[in-house]
Amino acid sequence: MKSLILLLTFGIVVHNVKAQGPEMAKAIVHYKFSHLRDTTQKDKPYTENMVLFLGSTTSAYKSYDRKLQDAMMKKQIEQQLAEQKGSGNVNIKVTGSRPTTRVEYYQFAAKEQLVRKENLITPYLIEEPMPIINWKISADTATFGTLLCQKAMGHFKGRNYTAWFCPDLPFHAGPWKLNGLPGLIVEAYDTNKEVVFKFDGMEQVTASDKPVVAAEPAPGQGGTIIKMGGPDDNTDPNLIALPTDAVKTTEKEFDRLQAAMRKDPQAFMAAMGGGNAAMRPGGQGPGAGGGDRVVRSVVINSGTPDVINNPIELLEKK
Repeated sequence: MKSLILLLTFGIVVHNVKAQGPEMAKAIVHYKFSHLRDTTQKDKPYTENMVLFLGSTTSAYKSYDRKLQDAMMKKQIEQQLAEQKGSGNVNIKVTGSRPTTRVEYYQFAAKEQLVRKENLITPYLIEEPMPIINWKISADTATFGTLLCQKAMGHFKGRNYTAWFCPDLPFHAGPWKLNGLPGLIVEAYDTNKEVVFKFDGMEQVTASDKPVVAAEPAPGQGGTIIKMGGPDDNTDPNLIALPTDAVKTTEKEFDRLQAAMRKDPQAFMAAMGGGNAAMRPGGQGPGAGGGDRVVRSVVINSGTPDVINNPIELLEKK
């Protein structure tokens, strides 16, 4: 991961903002996210690698691990399709290493809008007002990598957070829903460090940069280079834009859909058009005779979901 040396090389102008629209990321920040989901196992917090794409006035916060896992699962599907070539009925079994964060957060500063993207076979968009956090900035400073940061403290969603932001970087965003400081939020954590966004590096994106890629670790040395992207993502992962095929919905309606999926996943998939599907890979059929290949079953195993008795958003005490 490239280290950032020249803090003022981004050339970002945040004044006189034009109409909001898709924009290319100018920088990418990596975080090691930690969340004590189950208070009965304090020595086993949930951890995940996250990434924040930063535009002049927009940002997108996603799971880096999910992108890698999606790419590996895609390879499994392609391999099984190849192995079952010649069969009209295809049975697919996909195994992920563990559950990862499916939700993504998009901040649009010019509109003072936060959009949450969820996935239930179909991508859904849920709009929220931009969170307002009453930060108290102190004179304390600390260095993260090559970034000189300043300390701020604020209360948000039932927790007291300490945030370290870099005034030299003119981004007003941060990981998850955190925002509102005069500079990029580089690191943040709550009082008991049950929720931690730990800085893990930053890189500049230039017009000539290729799409973000990551190496899939393999035993010994070497590995396979895989593209960071999912089925509903933009062709260029550095483009910050909401998916055009997403469905706008409300929190109430999404909760209803999610409950229906948990109650009967197979029926939900069939109702949403995710059941049996005809596949035409490369225009070729199952064998010399041609024709469609029909997926009769898809089994996805991503491990057992974690117990969550300590959600990241707590109810405010009255």
